Amino acid sequence: MTKQKSTDEKTGSDIDLAIVGGAGHVGLPLALAFVEKGLSVLIQDIDKRILDIVADGRMPWIDRGCDALLASGLASGRLHLASDSRAIDGARTVMVTVGTPVDEFLNPDHKAFCTCIDGITPYLWNSSLIILRSTVFPGTTDWLCGYLQEQGMTLPVAYCPERVVQGRALEELSSMPQIVSATTTRAEEEAAGLFAMLAPSIVLVAPKEAEFTKLFANAYRYIQFATTNQFYMIATSAGLDYHNIHKAITQDYPRASDLPRAGFTAGPCLFKDTMQLAAFANNQFSLGHDAMLINEGLVLFLIEQAQSQYDLGELTVGLLGMAFKADIDDIRASLSYKLKNVLAVRAQKVLTTDPYVKDDPDLVDLDQVIAQSDLLFLCVPHSQYKNLPAGEKPVIDVWGFLADHETD
Repeated sequence: MTKQKSTDEKTGSDIDLAIVGGAGHVGLPLALAFVEKGLSVLIQDIDKRILDIVADGRMPWIDRGCDALLASGLASGRLHLASDSRAIDGARTVMVTVGTPVDEFLNPDHKAFCTCIDGITPYLWNSSLIILRSTVFPGTTDWLCGYLQEQGMTLPVAYCPERVVQGRALEELSSMPQIVSATTTRAEEEAAGLFAMLAPSIVLVAPKEAEFTKLFANAYRYIQFATTNQFYMIATSAGLDYHNIHKAITQDYPRASDLPRAGFTAGPCLFKDTMQLAAFANNQFSLGHDAMLINEGLVLFLIEQAQSQYDLGELTVGLLGMAFKADIDDIRASLSYKLKNVLAVRAQKVLTTDPYVKDDPDLVDLDQVIAQSDLLFLCVPHSQYKNLPAGEKPVIDVWGFLADHETD
């Protein structure tokens, strides 16, 4: 990272909060929530296409309750949009929500984060507060504080991890505790005061502890899914119905109530954060690596099971649901596409459909997929599939979703 010249005290800004990378899945719902509370919020993002969609009063993706808040936020005049980093100049609080992926070696890729910090440093003020919201590698908050000091800046840094479920961000921002950490008492108090506008309670921890809370929570969830997916594969290989077993385990039995259903474990966070934790542990995180093998291997297991019953090379196979989870339109890291790619060389033809996804030109209507397919995979348990009109077509349903709704 190149050193930037620091700036003296700000004057005259009317922006309470600037969210960098704010047009993404993390930043946009958060911006709308703070605008509703009366703050003047700037969304700064380099993606001009998304900014144009937001400026037009349309949500770029599905997130419950956001459409109404976007309309009211734009009408209030408190929601501001900009693609240029200079727009954050003078903001009282600057929050960073840029993505933090892993690279091809499954190690944290810091390039986007470092580029972002370098891009905003000239416009930060010593009286401002900078809050990291993105998932970060342990030690990043303290590193950033030291890096800013090298630039001659004394502004404090807070880390307040995002923990909401995609698609229900507004609901969870107002119902779940917010973890707050900071490098100074002042930053801790200011960050806690900000999030107290949304969250029912604040949990105070040290910065590195907060960084680990996010990684541990996501890795734990990823391992939970791997556990149930391995159970599914064991039971299925034994010729048993795992969904009956799962129901028997969890019904009115609180010690097993958190055992998830089997299904595709995908999306941009759980796998990535598990690998970040593994990298921190010098790749001595066997639980995380085993979970990866199981969750990623479920796709191949389902195909092998299908091949043992059907001649896939003679069949048209239909995939129902291409988003990475139910009732959203986000296809990032969706295992449905892994299934599609493998079947492309094993089946005669593959058709795909999804009622929510709009940015995949290969998708066709559900009726066409059902009519033309010989075999169906329920990849995502979208609520619209509850009464799936599959007729006599065989459906591979790893979720056990259709069996739950046979009598609905």
